[in-house]
Amino acid sequence: MLLYIHIPFCDSKCAYCAFNSYVDKFAQRENYMKALAVQLAYEMKRFKVSDENPIETVFIGGGTPSTIDPLFYSDIFNTIRPFLVPDAEITSEANPNSATHQWLEGMYALGVNRISFGVQSFNDEKLKTLGRAHNTAHALRAINDAKEIGFEHLSIDLIYGVHGDTQALLQNDVETAFSLPIDHISLYALTIEEDTAFEKTPELAREELELTHWLFDQIQAKGFSQYEISNFGITRSAHNLGYWEYKDYIGLGSGAVGFLENQRLYPSINVEHYSEYPLEIHTETLDEKAQLSEKLFLGFRSCVGVDETILNAKQKKQADLLLSEGMLEYHNGRYFNRNYLLADEIALRVDGF
Repeated sequence: MLLYIHIPFCDSKCAYCAFNSYVDKFAQRENYMKALAVQLAYEMKRFKVSDENPIETVFIGGGTPSTIDPLFYSDIFNTIRPFLVPDAEITSEANPNSATHQWLEGMYALGVNRISFGVQSFNDEKLKTLGRAHNTAHALRAINDAKEIGFEHLSIDLIYGVHGDTQALLQNDVETAFSLPIDHISLYALTIEEDTAFEKTPELAREELELTHWLFDQIQAKGFSQYEISNFGITRSAHNLGYWEYKDYIGLGSGAVGFLENQRLYPSINVEHYSEYPLEIHTETLDEKAQLSEKLFLGFRSCVGVDETILNAKQKKQADLLLSEGMLEYHNGRYFNRNYLLADEIALRVDGF
């Protein structure tokens, strides 16, 4: 079982961001963190968390978790600590400008052992284009501080497919990244979402497939293997893999999503409403067809693959056809995708669309 905690507060709103995050609700922080503790107690009963059914991983995302003082996370960590598996992976996202040495020390003391930095680029002009609040110097300082403090695992996000990207710019991002003490990189193509600042300038997203392949090859040539469509590393994120493996996960917070057996659980996306009514949670039940489709998309987007026993005769025939065409591999009763960039197309073909 996984635990996701959503922090919706940000010190600035990135121009491409469509997540449930706000720059004008800091007055809600204390009440919000108390509401998280209330929902956590409720969800631990719903999910039957116990020594026999422990929490395997924790991921604090956002928004910007580094806008919250570590002190406000204490109640949550005190509650979950007895139910964590030994050496549980505990990740927090952080922005380089707000991940101060003091903040990093505080999170480390709580038990966080992995930090995922929203770097996006080591080019200051590109950072300005993306609306980021930090610069390259902030990123270098924060990453090196985290290593000095003792964090075992460090990850960074990089964005590509931005108007103005060149091979030279991306090469600098790669070389700078690998000069740092990281063991994981997440690569995301810029996508233009509704209700974002970039919605009016869709031309800023310009992915060139040849450049994408080149970038993926550069990362892997440095020894970071690709284990799902956006993630590369010497070490893999157990939390990320838990989603692909279709494990149950608790989703805490405004805009979070939980998953238990065949149900999706949605707390309120309104921060004020959530803070007052954290147990008002909408439930969506997934039928078997919807679950199968999700398992296909998730499996073919990652190293998890797809178990042949979940496929009907028609779907297995399609999978075997893709196998004969060299697009899939087969090992120990599972089909694996060889090219994650074609994952959705492969999933649709197997699913019969």
